Amino acid sequence: MQRYDEQPMAQRKKAALRWVMLGAAAFAGAMLSGCAAPRDNLTTGGIPDDYRQRHPIVVAEAEQTVDIPVASTDRRLTIAQRDVIRGFAANYLSRASGPVYVMTPQGSANSAAASQLRNQVRAELSHRGVPSSKIVNASYAATVPGDAAPIRLSFVGMTAITSKCGEWPKDIGGGFDFDNQNYYNFGCATQNNLAAQIANPEDLIAPRGMTPIDAARRNNAIEEYRTTSTTIEDVGGSSSF
Repeated sequence: MQRYDEQPMAQRKKAALRWVMLGAAAFAGAMLSGCAAPRDNLTTGGIPDDYRQRHPIVVAEAEQTVDIPVASTDRRLTIAQRDVIRGFAANYLSRASGPVYVMTPQGSANSAAASQLRNQVRAELSHRGVPSSKIVNASYAATVPGDAAPIRLSFVGMTAITSKCGEWPKDIGGGFDFDNQNYYNFGCATQNNLAAQIANPEDLIAPRGMTPIDAARRNNAIEEYRTTSTTIEDVGGSSSF
């Protein structure tokens, strides 16, 4: 058997060159992989911290109620009371088609006056477009005997709602938090105010259909554009800089 030190010089040079090339290729691959995909154990992904996802506005069925204050000496609806009923009727016609409940208090100091005004409330609702067949008489027990309880109007319809505010599942005053997130109640009041201002909750689901164009107005605008020769420079004068 021929020993290693007895191998020809050319073979030993080829073997050494092969190992040098393999080492260089491995070193180059390591450098490229390090440049292409750096790793940092301290870098985190995107942390969800959107108050619109934490307090989303949803469209759901909810009871809509309006209270009409009634004094024990009232015998006819006042102008302010009729305005409240008119707004309630408009809200009902735009959101619901089910029954409307006219609830009068029982056991209160003004129960007799409320019972007398109930027929006037029904007549006002009918005058504002609510079908008489949809108006239902009902009663409720006053919470405090002798108190002046209101006449309550209610219906169930679609409305925009969101979560209730005032939840504090985490103490924001003590300890340290490295998540860099807003506190849980952040944005809740803004979402509730926005939901209360939405006139038609269905606008959150799909856009309304477009109204027909005003052909006469469009033709007038096109004709005025074609026939006029006055420009902005003629009216206001051109200014040079």
